[in-house]
Amino acid sequence: MRREADKRESNKEALIARARLVAAGLVLMAVLVFIKLLRVQFYDTYKGKTWAEYSMQNDLKLDTIRAMRGNIYSSDGSLLATSLPYFYVGLDTKMADTTYFNANLDRLVALLATHFGEYSAARYRERILEYRHSENRRYLRLKKQAVSYLDREQILKWPFFDKRKGGKFEMIYRRDKPFTPMADRTIGSVSAKTGQGAVGIEASFDQKLVGKNGVGLVEVIENGMKIPVGDDLNIRPEPGYDVYTTLDMNFQDVAEVSLRRALRQFQADHGSVVVMEVATGEIRAISNLSRGSDGDYHDALNYALAEGNDPGSTFKLATLMAVLEETGLDPDQEWCATGDGNHKYRNVVIKDAHRGGFGTITARQVLEKSSNIGTHLLTQKYFAKQPDKYLQYLEKFRLKSRTGIHMQGEAAPYIKDRADKTWSGTTLSYLSYGYEMRLSPIQVLAFYNAVANGGYWVRPMIVKQIKNSEEVVDTYEPYVDPTPICSERTARLAQSMLEGVVQRGTATNLKNDYYRIAGKTGTAQRNINGGYAKDGKFNTSFVGYFPAERPKYSCIVVVSNARGASMEQLYAGSVAAPVFREVANRIYAYDIRLHKPTQEKPSEVVRTVKWAGPASELKAISTALNLAPVPEGSEWMQGTLAPKGKVAWYARSVDKADVPDLRGMALRDALYLMENKGFRVTFKGAGKVVAQSLEPGTKVLEKKSIMLTLE
Repeated sequence: MRREADKRESNKEALIARARLVAAGLVLMAVLVFIKLLRVQFYDTYKGKTWAEYSMQNDLKLDTIRAMRGNIYSSDGSLLATSLPYFYVGLDTKMADTTYFNANLDRLVALLATHFGEYSAARYRERILEYRHSENRRYLRLKKQAVSYLDREQILKWPFFDKRKGGKFEMIYRRDKPFTPMADRTIGSVSAKTGQGAVGIEASFDQKLVGKNGVGLVEVIENGMKIPVGDDLNIRPEPGYDVYTTLDMNFQDVAEVSLRRALRQFQADHGSVVVMEVATGEIRAISNLSRGSDGDYHDALNYALAEGNDPGSTFKLATLMAVLEETGLDPDQEWCATGDGNHKYRNVVIKDAHRGGFGTITARQVLEKSSNIGTHLLTQKYFAKQPDKYLQYLEKFRLKSRTGIHMQGEAAPYIKDRADKTWSGTTLSYLSYGYEMRLSPIQVLAFYNAVANGGYWVRPMIVKQIKNSEEVVDTYEPYVDPTPICSERTARLAQSMLEGVVQRGTATNLKNDYYRIAGKTGTAQRNINGGYAKDGKFNTSFVGYFPAERPKYSCIVVVSNARGASMEQLYAGSVAAPVFREVANRIYAYDIRLHKPTQEKPSEVVRTVKWAGPASELKAISTALNLAPVPEGSEWMQGTLAPKGKVAWYARSVDKADVPDLRGMALRDALYLMENKGFRVTFKGAGKVVAQSLEPGTKVLEKKSIMLTLE
């Protein structure tokens, strides 16, 4: 016992000794830092003066050096957002000696007047001389706005800048989105004042993107321009991490073009499209367009996540699945007498959209024909005495909780329950066909995606990886709930009924000869200030997946307050379903992995197809299709597929002329080229560019608009 006590006492003394040693080290470090500060402040010199003397005469201060923000990429590595350097241009008017100053001043002011144009050459001369002869001013900002990196490279050839005789630059970063306006709201934006993400992915992953700011000594001159001074006190910034998203800009292009066309056609208020992979929950496209003050549509608000509305008839699937789970009935043997389309229940009249009603129909047909009355009758038959049981099924279907997508702004779902003071005798009926609730499009899509996935719910995801250069810092794996939302039988029957909606029900205009679509239409009166609109204001939607036989993608389309000549033109089958069809068709054509193998003999019809684009992409196409290799040496190429599979490749110049040849290019590439040249681009149609309003080779004195025709 004595020996153990001595051992404990010895260990205690050793710990105390180590603690004292660490404390002494910290004190010594603090003393050394203090000595270094004294030395820098009073003994080190800059321009022949101590820092203390220099700061007395100049406006010096320690300032934040903002870190370069990380990049945002699409799923194929395309750059979605990056930080580009820009530069404020200034001049130390007293740095150059008299001989150099007098010999080069005229040339400098002429260049300033020509390229900056804020003042005449005489006025620039006057201002520079004023500062040179001033006792308390020497630095002059030469241009109010920052210039680009390329402009800076040209300015470095000017006098006073080429030989470092007083030319000064202050670097700042500005966020650039190469694909703008595509997915603008989803990618997000950055506050110019704070450098922090404001909305979208920029805000949701701000801590990963922002990096670590540094600290440096600067001299503040005219108009707040900051000139770096020395390196002794600098703490260098560390750039932010890069974010790799699940977005595919080809899918995004399809979604935005299709949605914008429908919104314009129906003069709707706004709309959303979300495309998601069934198995992984990876979002391939998310488009949110709303009508602006100019009458056109812009990606301004994230309705897909943030707007909760009554889903209407798309919710009937949840009710039918609850009935199937509770009873195990056969939907082809359960009959509902819906009558003439008008059914009085308590103090309300429930109506079906079909004039004259549907008569007596099966439970399967209730969903296919979207019968409000049939849905009400099934709900009352099996849940009127146990409404809590119905609500428990909705909970099991994960309709009463957020999806948890790693993106800010998802609205909390609301489905009225028994604890709500406004619960009434008609609430269960209204719930059954999609009223007295608020669900966002992403929440409805996640439910349908689970049905497509055999009953297994998958969390929607929009970011896959975080990288520091090539090093993977973090990975976001798909999350599949191990507990299915329903039985395998219910999932299989639900899939069959959703196919029936397209084959025989309210969305027969989605049928095609190449693949099958499964889904559900939804038309719901809009809830405005707590009441339902009676003047034809509706939210129309279609949600489903494709190909139905082996689901790969799920998709939801929502269009708010479409306007038309008659009510029949405003139902979801006429408004939202065609958008879904166009998106699905284009994705099916693009993703060749969805196509069934064919042994048919190739057509002998002679066809010549021309297309154009970045050489890197055409190389990938030629390799995949085993075509003639694309030659090296040009960034942009065009190709012609002649009879018998022969391919001829030609270099295409896009830089020499103001208006290059855009024919054969995808819209994405044409937009990239022309908007970088300062043109405002409008277009009509879909597919490749087949015509352009300005002929190739046109010289344009002033930047104009160009109209592209796609096919």
